[in-house]
Amino acid sequence: MQHAVSLPTPLEDAEEAPARTGRVRWTICAMLFVATSINYMDRQVISILKPTLQQSIGMSEVDYGYIVDAFQVAYAIGLLAAGRLVDKVGTRIGYIVIMSVWSLSAMGHALANTVMEFAVARFSLGIGESGNFPAAIKTVAEWFPRGERSLATGVFNSGANLGAILAPLVVPWVTLRYGWHAAFLVTGLFSALWILWWFGKYRRPADHRTLTGAELRHIYREAAIEMGPSVPWQRLLGYRQTWAFSAAKFLTDPVWWFYLFWLPSFFAAKFGINLKHLGLPLIIIYSASSAGSIAGGWLPTPFRWLGASATRARLAAMLTCALLVVPVFLINSSQSEWTSIGLLSLAAAAHQGWSANLLTTTSDMFPRTAVGSVTGIGSMAGSAGAAILAAYAGHILQRTHSYSSLFAFAAGAYLAAFLILIGLAPGLKEVDPIGSRFGS
Repeated sequence: MQHAVSLPTPLEDAEEAPARTGRVRWTICAMLFVATSINYMDRQVISILKPTLQQSIGMSEVDYGYIVDAFQVAYAIGLLAAGRLVDKVGTRIGYIVIMSVWSLSAMGHALANTVMEFAVARFSLGIGESGNFPAAIKTVAEWFPRGERSLATGVFNSGANLGAILAPLVVPWVTLRYGWHAAFLVTGLFSALWILWWFGKYRRPADHRTLTGAELRHIYREAAIEMGPSVPWQRLLGYRQTWAFSAAKFLTDPVWWFYLFWLPSFFAAKFGINLKHLGLPLIIIYSASSAGSIAGGWLPTPFRWLGASATRARLAAMLTCALLVVPVFLINSSQSEWTSIGLLSLAAAAHQGWSANLLTTTSDMFPRTAVGSVTGIGSMAGSAGAAILAAYAGHILQRTHSYSSLFAFAAGAYLAAFLILIGLAPGLKEVDPIGSRFGS
């Protein structure tokens, strides 16, 4: 069923009460939230099982670093293809393909018994999981007007934290009762149910049967400005905005991956927390990060109330989050488990607030037709940075057993990324797809 798109005048837009616009777009956001939760459950299983696997298959810190690297390299490679895939075939079919690949790969870990076999399984998982964020960001760009996107991104991105909370609840319970092989199978059912839900319910706004005309106009009120022509992938590399987004991802994504893959072993090494008691610290940290994701997505709003433009408000929110991460370096001198949990909770919450706004800058600066591809390019850079940090972490921990340099990097990465972002893309200026290649 096709809707005729009628763009409202400013007066009509101002008079239309929010309660009458409908809430279908937030149902779509809920679907993205669930997908992201499953995504993070799948990827975090191995970090929780790290101490178990070290005993079971003789995995060393360097081996673990290489296994994480296999995931990160595949994730980086897959992001380029995934971003282009969702731009070409659309989010409905693209998301189904993406979810199917990563779910089968996650369950395939149950067949692994050597370091090499785990590396192969992680590589396959990285290829599949790479598509989640390009597909989700493009879906948000299709379903939300610009003013709501950072909040919508923050909401679905908080699913990462729910997944990270559920994993330490489910994985130890399954492992202690049925063995670690079974722990890699637990999310397969969730993935299958989600694919059926998405296939049955998801349509583009113009094709959605239950979407009201008021909500469609609300979604498309900026469509004439934002759609723009299709931009070739190679040409995207000619824009400063692409490099600004990619550089920020390169510096800050590795910090989140470090938390995801090394916090369980950090607590085990520094405080002697075993598999039975690992859940509580991780649940607290990732609950805080979930709140940070939603709060960070909302954070530009008070700056708008103070009179800032949309782009200045977004940048102010990002700077606030970058400053809130800095205290995590104090963890190097902390001897208290709860102080460490508090510092990590603040840093993880600030990271997710930063990430919600950084991801939204792609739809601020690029037409909708390029959002998936740009997100893929930037996320590839983030995964490449994470691969470098993973290799470094494996070797430094094997030699020194000290996390000091890793937390020092985490503390300063966001401010450095912010300076690069505003240097390359001052004011988050929109690209001119028809204009000059570089510097638009």
